[in-house]
Order: sequence, then C-alpha cells, then structure tokens
Amino acid sequence: MQSPSNNFSIQQLLSNLFTKLKVTFKEHFKLMLLIGCIGGVLGLGYSLFKHTKYNAEITFLVEENKAGGGLLSSLGSQIGIDVSSMAGAGNSVISGDNMLELLKSKTMMQECLLTPFQKDSSYLLVDRYVDVYNLRDKWANDDKVGVQVHFGDPKVSPRLKDSLLNVIIKRIYKKEFSVAKPDKKLGFFKVSVSTNDELLSVYLSERIIKIATDFYVNNKTSRLKNNVARLEHRTDSIGTLLNNRTYSAVNDMRLMLNLNPADISAQGSSEISQRDKIVLSTVYAELIKNLEITKTALVQETPTIQITDKPIIPLEKEELKWYEGLLIGFFAPVFFLFVILAI
Repeated sequence: MQSPSNNFSIQQLLSNLFTKLKVTFKEHFKLMLLIGCIGGVLGLGYSLFKHTKYNAEITFLVEENKAGGGLLSSLGSQIGIDVSSMAGAGNSVISGDNMLELLKSKTMMQECLLTPFQKDSSYLLVDRYVDVYNLRDKWANDDKVGVQVHFGDPKVSPRLKDSLLNVIIKRIYKKEFSVAKPDKKLGFFKVSVSTNDELLSVYLSERIIKIATDFYVNNKTSRLKNNVARLEHRTDSIGTLLNNRTYSAVNDMRLMLNLNPADISAQGSSEISQRDKIVLSTVYAELIKNLEITKTALVQETPTIQITDKPIIPLEKEELKWYEGLLIGFFAPVFFLFVILAI
C-alpha cells in the first residue's frame, strides 16, 4: 500500500523541481543572457591573447644490471676478487626510481639553463627563457633588481644571477616541467616541457635529459672506473719494471759467458735477476687478469640509456581555439548562475 504513495511523492517532487527550475529560468533569462554574453566576450578575448604552448616530450629507457655481477661474480670469486663489491651491488648511491628526483634537482636544471642557447656562448638558454617571458624588463622596473640582467655577462653580480636563477627554476618546475614513470614495473621515464617558445621547449627537454643521465651513469660506474684507473696505473708500473728487469737479466746472461768460473758473486747476481723477472712476470700476469675482469664488470654494470621517443619539430601546440573560448565563456557562467539562483 505504501509503494504507490511513495511513487507518487517522488513524481510530485520531480515535477515541483522541474517547475521551479523553469520559473527561475524565465524570471532571470535576461540576466543569464547578459552574463553569458559578457563571459563569451571575455572567453573570446582570452583565446585570442593567450600564448600558444609548445609541448616537447621525451621518453627514455634506463636498463641496468641488477644481478650484482652474475657470471663475473662467480669467476671473480675463484681468484679471490669480489666483483659484486667492486660493482657496488646493494650500495649504489642512486637507483632507477631515483631518476625521477634527479631530473627535478635544482642543480641539474641550473646546469642545463647555463648552457649556450645555440652557437653564441654568451647567450645562454636562461637568457632565451627570460626573453620569451619578457622578464628582463620586469626586473629592470623592479625596485629590488633595477637592472636588465644578462646571465652571460660576467659583470653582473653572481649573487644576483643565482637569486634570479632560483626564481626561474622554481617557475619552470611549477608551471612548465613534468617528469613521470608511466609504469612502475618498467624502466621507462617520460619528461614533458611546455613553454611559449618551440626551440626553448626542445633544448630544455633534451639537455636536462643529457645532463641527468650522464650524472646517473657516472655515479653508477664511478667505483669501477676508479678501480680500472688504479689497476691500469699499477699494471703500467709493473710492466715498466718487468721490461727493465728483462733487459738486465739478458745482460747478466751475456756477461756470464765471459766470467771467471771461480767468481761466485757474478752467478748469484744473475740468479737474482732471473728470480726478480719471474716474480714480476707473475705479478704482471695477475694484474692483467684483474684489469680485464674489472673492465668487463664496468661494461656490464654501465646502465644503458635509450631514447625511445624524442620531440620532433614542429611540436604539438596547446592552444585554445576562438570558438572554444567563446562557448566556454558563455555557458560556464550561465550554468553557475542558474544553479545559484535555483538554490
């Protein structure tokens, strides 16, 4: 018995609501039309004067050995070398996921912005950014700055340059730069840069990738590189000593042919030369073996950075069409006004 009553009540409620909305629309039609026209004009003006954004996207892959040495570790253990330790397995300063934070580092962005824009070394990438966004005139009219700053000019105060550079870096990371890892299980990273200048977007995205990945690779392989350099220096030193001892041993053997058989000391000197030569040869052979193992480990542990997608000029534009601005500007304020009046 209650079901028909409830259905009737719901229908009555919906009917009353629809009637109220219709009455509200008729009573305030002129006001909503006026607000819509004003919003449409503003939306149209915004679409015409809004700067076009150029979006540069780079997708790259980071591949690195996670086995901690693998076959090399087994071979190294047989001759008393801990390849896993030399490779820094389990103790690396940065890992793949930290590439996200590395790309957001102020140091990386600062180094990127201070690179030449094109061929002119005095016109830097940061100068291009300042010109695109007309920041130079704003700084000149600012009471705290008061000058037109050129970052390639050595006469400008380093403190002032660093201060303004920090402001630009914060602005870039807040408005124009983004980095993400689309899939947590994969080693792909995506960097997106969106600015008002096409070349600025391309150079900024490409150079920050280059600087960050070079730092990443150098950090991952620094320990092995130091081991290779140390072993090469030691091998060269032992090799030089072995050559000298070889010439000395040959000279002693030649002199032995004309020596008095009763001269015992001469024979002892020849034996010592031969012994030193054998010892140095053994040490030299072990150093060569260790050097080759370490070089192989360095190749294996070096991460591979592969660019899979890179920006191609002309870049994709982010712009608001005039008709889109007109329609959004007209209907958006009308809708909100209608909701407020109805409530």
